[in-house]
Amino acid sequence: MKKAALFFFFLFGMTQVQAQDSVYNKPPDTIKAWKAKGTATLLFNQSTFDNWLAGGENNISGNIGINYDLNYNKDGWNWDNKLIASYGLVKTRTSSFAKKTDDRLEINSLVGRILKSDSKWYYSAFVNFKTQFTKGYNYSEVDGVETRDQYTSFLSPGYLLAGVGMLWKKDDNLKVNLSPITSKFTFVDKNFTLPDEQYFGVKEGESMRYELGFNASAYYKFGVVANVSFENILNLYSNYLEDPQNVDIDYQLNIVMKINRFLSTNIAFQTIYDDNAFQGFQIRQVFGVGVNYGF
Repeated sequence: MKKAALFFFFLFGMTQVQAQDSVYNKPPDTIKAWKAKGTATLLFNQSTFDNWLAGGENNISGNIGINYDLNYNKDGWNWDNKLIASYGLVKTRTSSFAKKTDDRLEINSLVGRILKSDSKWYYSAFVNFKTQFTKGYNYSEVDGVETRDQYTSFLSPGYLLAGVGMLWKKDDNLKVNLSPITSKFTFVDKNFTLPDEQYFGVKEGESMRYELGFNASAYYKFGVVANVSFENILNLYSNYLEDPQNVDIDYQLNIVMKINRFLSTNIAFQTIYDDNAFQGFQIRQVFGVGVNYGF
């Protein structure tokens, strides 16, 4: 957790910069080069049942999330940075353990240099990092007693993608980046690796897997009606070195329906296809009403 917290201290320690031109007889530049915005969300749920004939189990759960953007745009340079982090737990009366309902950390950084004035095309380079905050477990029951075995942890797995290519950007809410030369690193704790490359594609006894391929990413955020926003994030990756037809897919949908300044209904949906991690689609969905604070 200490290592994970460093990412937050770094990003929230960054300050917004406003450049001004002090040339004689020239008015100062009042356009901010940096733009920052974000939301912090807290979702809470509690259920209690007492002689409830329809059935039910007492439980308490909570989720906290951060979605933060820090973007720069000036003199033909465009630099977009995005942090998405969330963590959630649920505890039921009959379970021996508090179990995770959400756990993710993702950092995106995309820099572009415009081709020519008034163009929407940029030369681009990007970095994407993904991991989780805490340990993950497989749960089972032995002789009526619930047990668990650790399967993942912080940086196990951890994914790092870096590549160069071309960016098409209409504005901060609509952009597509194509990177035909992209390196992908998968990091794991070698103590978890299994024979036959069963642990996120990393061979037994090793701690990293390297891939070279093509990456395409798209971002689209729009409002449907007043106080309802849809944020779509799509990433596609094909490995040139092995099974290029097996395209990795990561799609995220974040819906925020504002009730008032501080309360909102939040829906988060994510699906991942990565045959090195799991032979099928992974699906994550979080829904709740909670406190939503913009900053």
